[in-house]
Amino acid sequence: MSFNTFGHMFRFTTWGESHGPALGVVVDGCPPGIALSAEIIQRDLDRRKPGQSRFTTQRREEDLVHILSGTFADEADGLTKTTGTPISLMIENTDQRSKDYSEIKDKFRPGHADFTYQQKYGIRDFKGSGRASARETAARVAAGAVARLVIPQVRIRASLVQMGPHRIDHANFDWDEVDKNPFFCADPIAAQRWEPYLDGIRKDGNSVGAVIEVVAEGVPPGWGAPIYGKLSADLASAMMSINAVKGVEIGDGFAAASLTGTENADEMRAGNAGPYFKSNRAGGVLGGISNGDPIVVRFAVKPTSSILTPRETVTTHNENTEVMTKGRHDPCVGIRAVPIGEAMMALVLADHFLRHRGQTGRDGGVGF
Repeated sequence: MSFNTFGHMFRFTTWGESHGPALGVVVDGCPPGIALSAEIIQRDLDRRKPGQSRFTTQRREEDLVHILSGTFADEADGLTKTTGTPISLMIENTDQRSKDYSEIKDKFRPGHADFTYQQKYGIRDFKGSGRASARETAARVAAGAVARLVIPQVRIRASLVQMGPHRIDHANFDWDEVDKNPFFCADPIAAQRWEPYLDGIRKDGNSVGAVIEVVAEGVPPGWGAPIYGKLSADLASAMMSINAVKGVEIGDGFAAASLTGTENADEMRAGNAGPYFKSNRAGGVLGGISNGDPIVVRFAVKPTSSILTPRETVTTHNENTEVMTKGRHDPCVGIRAVPIGEAMMALVLADHFLRHRGQTGRDGGVGF
């Protein structure tokens, strides 16, 4: 059985390992006639790639994408466009250091998938964790760049909103600040405060978790389906599939549990363009179907498990020992999860857009 594919009408399958020669993705279900180039995909990959600051892993990968199939040069306008056939994208690995893992090949790293992979398959890739590595997400970001082109009317943005115990102040929230600091943070004051904090974590050979907020604006009402095709369920599944993610919430999420019904329900009023909601505690989804408000999803990323601090563990022969992971690792893997969250949002929304259009013949709701 294979579980490397996600989506229904817009589907993608990732392949490759962290320390293999390359990794990539096959995107299937993309409509024909969409202008696509490596440069378009590269813009998103450049935001995710490692080694961009002292706060991320110093592995040096250019993450250059190669389009292997699914496009054709249109002589009429000189643009390279999708053909409606599978789009295969490849990203070569060029800076692997497998020797960094030779000392721990017989040890299970706490917090990693070493033990569970060994138990399930009877074999595991100890060099960079293979498919369990966050390196796999480069392929998702490439696929997400294609998905954005399917839904150009939707704007998807994300920000780091919490690092360890330190949260942003939403009064300072400014989307224009996200690409101006190394944390993809919309609060410039919080970003300044996080620098010495994460420096201390990094110098101690430790790591810390984070929370990322992803917002999609321009989604019309009607996307998603009741019961087993809920937009919210697919969004939660997509975000939970990202390596190191341990929790997902939509709208107010877990905070809704502390509210009363009068506080939680988003009241509605009649507007010139139709009904509108006075608030968005639901995060843009009601009954598993988009309601026209911005889609708001947050996910929590655990601290990087590969740290320089010795930890107790056992060997593959069930012997007590200690392990310390050498090599190059993110002190806060949540930083590079920001563009990954955007990509997964785009992939789910592109899929639901095509599913909705296929079922109803419309791009959105019935209107008023």
